[in-house]
Amino acid sequence: MSNGVNDVNTKPLNECYAEILSDYLEHGNETALASGYEAARRALLDGCGVIELAVIHHEALRRLNAKQQLTNELLEKAGDFFSECLSPFEMSHRGAQEGTRALRHLNEVLEAELKRIAHALHDEAGQLLASVHIAIAEVVENLPPHTRDRFDGIERLLRQIEFELRGLSHELRPTVLDNLGLLPALEFLAEKVAKRTGISVSVEGKTQQRLPPAVETALYRIVQEALNNVAKHARAASVKIRLASAAQKVTCTVQDDGIGFVPQGEPGSEGLGLMGIRERLSALEGTLRVDTKPGHGTVIVAEIPLKGG
Repeated sequence: MSNGVNDVNTKPLNECYAEILSDYLEHGNETALASGYEAARRALLDGCGVIELAVIHHEALRRLNAKQQLTNELLEKAGDFFSECLSPFEMSHRGAQEGTRALRHLNEVLEAELKRIAHALHDEAGQLLASVHIAIAEVVENLPPHTRDRFDGIERLLRQIEFELRGLSHELRPTVLDNLGLLPALEFLAEKVAKRTGISVSVEGKTQQRLPPAVETALYRIVQEALNNVAKHARAASVKIRLASAAQKVTCTVQDDGIGFVPQGEPGSEGLGLMGIRERLSALEGTLRVDTKPGHGTVIVAEIPLKGG
């Protein structure tokens, strides 16, 4: 007979599972059921997946059936046992779904706030500066001609402030993304990055129609972060951005010819830039693939499923 939870902590999962299942089929007690739940919980913590657990269950049944022919009643009990062992996986899945919904909501709130700030910088601050220009013009009009030149420097500073505010506004939330869609927004972003850094940035691809706003925003931010990483670390001469959409998914690829890097083994061990990209994709059930090695550049591929495709 299995020793219950003690076996869970000391024996290999397949051996422990088989013993607990045998105990449950023989005695049908709650202790064996609780031990099965605990074994599955610890398996989940150790990285075991549902399919792997199903294989272990099937193998345990096969061995038990080889010893004695299992009746339909015992097979039904084995199904109940397996269902109980799936409970930790179900709870983990529900928790992940709740976390995904919370992260998606947080991103939506942040984007709404960025949009509000960008609007304030572009429109409200712009209107205030326009009023300052008018006020200065009225003051200058009443001054002697030889003193008016002093205000030329002030006008140049004001125009520089307007330029910087417009740039910051577009970086926070480009109006072209809301008005025209993802591809024009990426082209606008590529032009700005190329002008600022000297890196050649090209954009290619097409979408059949406007993507869902959350998807467009996520992909724009992902490309924005990827380009920031390239500018800071890659020492690249060129970057290619490719966008492709199908009925059920959209794919965005960012490829640079920089120095590359040694990829880390675990997703959580990478830099903050890639972590942020993964979090944005996770909120939309998307995936990220990073292909890189020293001296061979980096390719980042982001995929997001399209609901109802």
